Amino acid sequence: MGGQLMGDGRQKQRSTPQQRAWYWYDWANSAYVTTTATVILGPYLTSLATNAACPDLEPGAVCQNPVSLLGFGVLPGAVHPFLVTISTILTTIALLLVGVIADRSRHPQWWLGALAWVGASAASAMFFLSGDNWQLGAVLMIVANLCIGSSQVIYDGILVRIASPDDRDRVSSRGWAWGYLGGGLLLALNLVVMTAYEPLGISYGMAIRLSLLSAGLWWGVFTIIPVLGLRSLPQRTLAEVTHSPAARRNPVRQLADTFIDLRRYPQTLLFLVAYLFFNDGIQTVIGQSSLYAQFELGMNTSQVMITFLLTQFVAFGGALLFGRVAARLGAKRTVLIGIVIWFGVVSVAFFLPAGIFGALLALGAAIGLVMGGTQALSRSMYSQLVPKGRESEYFSFYQAMERGTSWLGTLSFALVFQFSHSYRWAILTLVLFFLVGGLLLSRVDMRRGITEAGNALPKVL
Repeated sequence: MGGQLMGDGRQKQRSTPQQRAWYWYDWANSAYVTTTATVILGPYLTSLATNAACPDLEPGAVCQNPVSLLGFGVLPGAVHPFLVTISTILTTIALLLVGVIADRSRHPQWWLGALAWVGASAASAMFFLSGDNWQLGAVLMIVANLCIGSSQVIYDGILVRIASPDDRDRVSSRGWAWGYLGGGLLLALNLVVMTAYEPLGISYGMAIRLSLLSAGLWWGVFTIIPVLGLRSLPQRTLAEVTHSPAARRNPVRQLADTFIDLRRYPQTLLFLVAYLFFNDGIQTVIGQSSLYAQFELGMNTSQVMITFLLTQFVAFGGALLFGRVAARLGAKRTVLIGIVIWFGVVSVAFFLPAGIFGALLALGAAIGLVMGGTQALSRSMYSQLVPKGRESEYFSFYQAMERGTSWLGTLSFALVFQFSHSYRWAILTLVLFFLVGGLLLSRVDMRRGITEAGNALPKVL
């Protein structure tokens, strides 16, 4: 890889064409994650469910009538976190098989594109949500979440093919940074639409629906760049990604073999368990923060969008900053610092007074500083612990912890709200996820884990 000497004699790495193409998928899917999944869909689905359960509800009142979700009576305010729980459980099953299939495929970038385009179609179809048809929104959300989780397995697995061990922290961090920049740019455009809807001659409901449509289209169109740019990935034979003849014939058998094989890498397994907890906290904060801001702190949609816009652009710099800190301290120490900051963010959020927009902005900036860095460096850390040639397969376990098992946090959040009717108490439960995850991560021996996986040790651990 080419480079340019810096003042202290170190070499500044430049991104290769394949790495630049790879970054674009973060740019593409972050539009859905930011505009739809994080900012709009939670409150919007809640309002649709509220219209169905309490059509004559007075402004500011809380609907106490349940709606039916899989035969259970659920308060409208708990519908979205319960749906996230359902979708991530279903995703767990799908993405484990996707990892096996992707490692066997001669062209994994086409699997990436196919999954992304199905998910983008579901996201675009959210334009048709209005009135009280929250059930359609539930189906579309499950499809989109399943596709984004499964495509991410393939995307993460490609990282190992395009970056050396010493370069993965930088490449992973830059991918996350591109994602926050792309997601933030579309969010800014949607903020204009949702605040200036009257001069544009549309209703506020239409502004929301157009924003949902734009996120789906953005995801689908920009996915074309990585699909075409990654066409020349190194090819592998089936023998390179399987251990037994039976597994070569049967991908399900290969998956079973991988579960058994994982026991040979105790540090990799310990990292996955740690990641399950602290990332569960991160994903729940990101996914449910718009509900917390609107229904607990009394902020309107525009204020929430401005806060998330600030978070996105701070996260762009935060991801790059954490990448540089990791180059000096090592990824593990840097992630542990991030987890401590996350613990503080959730604790402060519990005491945040309602109605003070400046306080929400400050909290959003703190989240942005740490959000991208912890997730990007976790991905690059795990890539060092994965046996060579089985990246997508092992990253399916990683995605199971990131999306497929993030139902633990949302389930806790939903249950606490269901019984306390308070998002404030719901968010406080997340401090436990950061505490347990941080303690487990501190016990991971990266040097031993990388050696056991048969990978080269990076210069800084």
